Amino acid sequence: MSIAECKKELKNFLERKKPKECKVTVLPDFFLDRLINLNWNASEFSGLIADVAKRKGGSIDGIPQTDMRGGNAINVASALANLGAKVTPIVCTSEFGLQQIKYRFKDTPIDTSHIKVYDKASITTALEFKNKNEKTNVMLRDLGALADFGPANLNESDYTLIEDADYTCLFNWAGTLKFGTALAQAVFSRAKTKGKGKTYYDTADPTPNSGAIAKLMETVLKSNQVDILSLNENEAIIYAALLDETLNDKKEHLRFAELAMEAARILAKHLPARIDLHTTVFSATLKGKTEIVVPTFKIKVLRATGAGDAWNAGNILGDRNGLSDECRLMLANAVSACYLSDPEGKHPTWSKLSLFIRDNA
Repeated sequence: MSIAECKKELKNFLERKKPKECKVTVLPDFFLDRLINLNWNASEFSGLIADVAKRKGGSIDGIPQTDMRGGNAINVASALANLGAKVTPIVCTSEFGLQQIKYRFKDTPIDTSHIKVYDKASITTALEFKNKNEKTNVMLRDLGALADFGPANLNESDYTLIEDADYTCLFNWAGTLKFGTALAQAVFSRAKTKGKGKTYYDTADPTPNSGAIAKLMETVLKSNQVDILSLNENEAIIYAALLDETLNDKKEHLRFAELAMEAARILAKHLPARIDLHTTVFSATLKGKTEIVVPTFKIKVLRATGAGDAWNAGNILGDRNGLSDECRLMLANAVSACYLSDPEGKHPTWSKLSLFIRDNA
């Protein structure tokens, strides 16, 4: 299918304005985020920090900062809810965090009855640096209650919700530091044995829990419990290197996105899940020997944090409505592009997404 044909299919889909009902359960993270937008690269900023430290402390003024909702699960929930999906989060936070969720979703009602309230919220300070023609983020995290979150924190009401969902989506494996693999096994096993929908896994960056990656690969990723595995470049390369050591030899010869695509091919060869790869220049879907690649939209990128979450929302919505692989990827790219280029960092509504496709067709 050509790009022009794909855009036509997507425009026709969006003009219907009546997508198929989509019930999604997302787990397990919500973060209180502070986004710090820096007009320097990492090296320049470290020099400024060093200068301030030398004079025994002080201020660097004029730094744009934004407090916002964070966490992969809750960001995907926001993007999906804005597009009409019925989303229920099973996430952990503090009482203050719960009130923040209710405030953030005051115009987009979601069921908050499955949110787990503990003493310590998860908190992230995200530093966004200039990096050539794009932005790069470094996230400083306090995992809070998320580090101890596992199957013991779920009750039968939660599992009933999982069984009834069209998609059960699990995120941030490394953030669930102690029980992340056990949580994936418990949630996906219940969804596959008693549920009616699909399982969707985006582990996010696994390196903070690098010692447990091999076990995750053997017990979850190689199992039949994951229908869709969503990854960015870095994640694809990390997992593929466990399955094919020759990938490391190609790092010096391939560009980053090309290396990621090679990694995705390795994953598709060895894992039963459909592999959905999102990069800054293209997105791809691979199953067995079949692969589809769609370029991303050229936009002015205003932020780096949350791009993959917006992409996942579009990917899920496209999958639910039976779009062609090309159209599904383009929809996911469009949702992400709308979010990345929005001055206020808002996830797109159905009408805004339609306008974006019309203007970028």
